[in-house]
Amino acid sequence: MAREPSVPEDDRYVGSEAQPTGGSETSELLGRRSYMKLAGATTAAAAVFSTGASAAEDDYDVIEARGQTITIGNETFENKLVDVSNGNGITFIVSGAATVRNIGIKGLYQGDGFIFSITAPRGTVEFENIYIGDGANKSGSSFVHGPGGIFYHASAGADVVFRECNVQGYPNNGWYCSNSAGSGSITWERCFGKNNGVTTFRAANRNDTLRECVAYNDNTDYSTDYANWGNYGESSGRPLWVWQPGGCTVEDCQFDAGGYNAAVITHQGASVALDGGAIAGGTQGSVNTSNAGSNPNLTIPDGVPTAAEQAASGNSNSGSSDETAADDQLPNVIVFDGDGTDDSTSYEFVVSDEVEPSADDGATVDSAATVDGTHARSSVTDHLDAWRFEGEIERLSLDGDATIRVNGTEVDPDDFDDILEHTLLFDGDASDVTRYEFGIDGDVEPSNYEGATIDDATEIEDAEGHGVVADWKDAFRFAGDLEQLTVDGPATVLLDGEEIDPAEYGADLPHVLEVDGAGEPTSFEITVDGTIELDSDDEPEDEATTISGSTVQSSVTDGSLTFEFSGALTDVTVIDGDAEISLDDETIDPDDFGDHELLPHALVIDGTEDEEPSAYSFEASGAVFKSTYQDATIDADDVIENRTVRGIVDNRLDAYWFDGDIEAFTLRGDAAADVQYNARGQ
Repeated sequence: MAREPSVPEDDRYVGSEAQPTGGSETSELLGRRSYMKLAGATTAAAAVFSTGASAAEDDYDVIEARGQTITIGNETFENKLVDVSNGNGITFIVSGAATVRNIGIKGLYQGDGFIFSITAPRGTVEFENIYIGDGANKSGSSFVHGPGGIFYHASAGADVVFRECNVQGYPNNGWYCSNSAGSGSITWERCFGKNNGVTTFRAANRNDTLRECVAYNDNTDYSTDYANWGNYGESSGRPLWVWQPGGCTVEDCQFDAGGYNAAVITHQGASVALDGGAIAGGTQGSVNTSNAGSNPNLTIPDGVPTAAEQAASGNSNSGSSDETAADDQLPNVIVFDGDGTDDSTSYEFVVSDEVEPSADDGATVDSAATVDGTHARSSVTDHLDAWRFEGEIERLSLDGDATIRVNGTEVDPDDFDDILEHTLLFDGDASDVTRYEFGIDGDVEPSNYEGATIDDATEIEDAEGHGVVADWKDAFRFAGDLEQLTVDGPATVLLDGEEIDPAEYGADLPHVLEVDGAGEPTSFEITVDGTIELDSDDEPEDEATTISGSTVQSSVTDGSLTFEFSGALTDVTVIDGDAEISLDDETIDPDDFGDHELLPHALVIDGTEDEEPSAYSFEASGAVFKSTYQDATIDADDVIENRTVRGIVDNRLDAYWFDGDIEAFTLRGDAAADVQYNARGQ
């Protein structure tokens, strides 16, 4: 292997530190699922959006990467899930004496530079319970070494403490902190690093300290983009690299070089002595290992988060006593025990509430294991995996000879329903809302497959589901066959990972609405949240039948009219007269579908001043209907399902009448939102 050249102490190792912003910081804190509460008196919703709400216990905000830079000053920055799975970069500049805690970076990072850059000139900066462990590649990097985890800038002078942090799979340094030789100090306590390409812990100052830290390298595959790794793949980094005379303190740490020729090296006159702990893989430079063992324990230290959501929610027991930590753990344990088996056993399971990897029963948390929401899967060969979970085990599949224990008792996998083998993914497009519905001849349930987030507004009943997507994904797992599929909008649909044509699955307009006259002239209005057409075999009694978007206005006397439609029936109003109305051969009561004329409150989303469209969604505690209030236009593509609304506004106003309160609101873009309580002055 070619020897790595020295890296000059200047900004070129950072990549592009000042990354471009893509809009206001408000919108990035208002991702699709990060709901902001609207307070209950007459108020402008736009004012509420100016700052992020504090996360409740075991809750967090979601920040979607889009190339932005977020500056953290003299403040506490906590409980954030940073989603980089879309391939975009993001940079956090720590410019003041900040506390940064409960942060999870989710997804393979493909941006430039370092995730965190510390520039604070004085004071103390604390990082606690941080997860940067899903790996990275060089596809978006302008620098040969690619992106890294955390960088201490040459202009910084603060003392920095890292407690229970996890950085894995970055082709550049995990922690690049050798600039502390100038001023300031770095302390790592119970931190974990794995497969970082240049080095995991890069230290310098004689005041720098590592306590109970673990770092090693193996051949874990975080990224399939090997061609872009350059000369320093993730298996070739140093666990510890110490710069500058004076060295640093290393107490009870565990290091293994893996594919590199040294686990600890020194540079530019530095020296270091290991006090306790263990090391495997040799050293380079002035390294004293006489007080260290040779069989390192590479288990992740207690309290270090092992998943992004776990870190963001603060459920990693960081800084807690043993008693408190035990209280905070998920209550149930499932163990897949492959000890003594020769062949690999693959498994997957789904729980009802929450699941995370665990070191129970001496298990080593496997970085190759994957968790999609409440769905976990991996394999064991002559070792065991353990998971903690809350709720119940809903589905479980096992292929191999491993045994399964739940809370210490062996269980039979045949006692559980198998994992649903098929996936259906609706991949939305930001250009417009897409409505969809489908029918399955077997079991079906929502899923986090391919990064989809389970949406409470999505409905499944009797193996039929419907929902909407815009710039997000909805996914489902199912057994049996996909029998019917209707898609209204630009979304792409994938069945078991392959794109499909919805036209090949059932009727485009699967629902039938029939209006039977009772002998007297009856006028009516019908609205759906999809597409509606008059049955081609029917002829209206007069020319009064009009279809505008998703709304029909017509009348009957003695005959009947039949309409075919997709989506859900949202409004039926009999204006005068009497008629029998049936939906899919079942008689319905029009009163069940609401009257919005007297709803008191208004919500207006104003995109008239914006160049780009804005996507929004909200949920009301009472009824909600589209409105022309303040000259808003009614858009058939905006969707109302029960009391949940989703839409896109582009150079226009959208307005809604509603009753009760706005219980959840999400805005993606620069549109203004205004809530007007008792807008009618009733």
